[in-house]
Amino acid sequence: MIDVRDVVKTFEGFRALDGLSMRVPKGAIYGLVGPNGAGKSTILRHITGVYRPDAGEILVGGMPVYENPAAKVRIAGIPDELYYFLSDSTQDMMRFYRGIYPRFDPVRYQALKDVFTTVNEKQSIRRLSKGMQKQSAFWLALCCRPELLVLDEPVDGLDPVMRRQVWSLLMGDVAEHGTTVLVSSHNLRELEDVCDHVGILSRGKVLVERSLSDLQENVVKMQVVFQERELPRLPADMEVLNVSQVGRIHTLIVRGNAVDVTNRLAVYAPILMEALPLTLEEIFIYELGGEDYAVREIVL
Repeated sequence: MIDVRDVVKTFEGFRALDGLSMRVPKGAIYGLVGPNGAGKSTILRHITGVYRPDAGEILVGGMPVYENPAAKVRIAGIPDELYYFLSDSTQDMMRFYRGIYPRFDPVRYQALKDVFTTVNEKQSIRRLSKGMQKQSAFWLALCCRPELLVLDEPVDGLDPVMRRQVWSLLMGDVAEHGTTVLVSSHNLRELEDVCDHVGILSRGKVLVERSLSDLQENVVKMQVVFQERELPRLPADMEVLNVSQVGRIHTLIVRGNAVDVTNRLAVYAPILMEALPLTLEEIFIYELGGEDYAVREIVL
């Protein structure tokens, strides 16, 4: 659905995107993660046609998106900082969206009143609370029936019940209509529950891009107790991303699948050994560890 090829974007000498390439398959929920300043919001603005790249190519559904109305009507987006006409209400914006999006669904708009019950559709959006503004944004975006929904920190400000309701609606659209969802968020625990593909950004490039299942199968956490208290000399070709020790228990973060790593460590005759899956948050930390973003223990 989205094909980004070697995109470069510079702002006043700062290279925000540095040859970024990524691919989002149709019907996927793709989570875009990275540290602050990695380029997440910048690439989302390129994909929605707000920015024009200095170099490279961006295709959505096989079409370039910048200044291309035929591509943009297939996309709906919710940016991190919402913008609507100053005095307009949700109802006013519904009428505006109906004039832009040919697939806008007024029947669904009425049906979603039962979901977003706290939003007064006749009240100016700028006078709503932050959480209600986000609800209004989802209400309108979902009614556009987009082929691609681009979300930047989408559920920030929503209460836990509404967050679950919104994700349920999004996953329903993916399952029933093949909607593609591209979402950037710092809430990695939440992304882990909903995403099937993940891209990790660092310094304007995609560092890792895989399905979430492949990503989790490629890095394993091993908790091991050896005969001796000290860690034995491990093979030079075993890619150990992190080592920590509490008492006699060594915790190793190793690149590779659990079966292969377990078999390689078994030759040291450990007293105890257990392979544990990593969370997306742990994968994020250890993948970026090689990019000088390693998490260091700080003693206060």
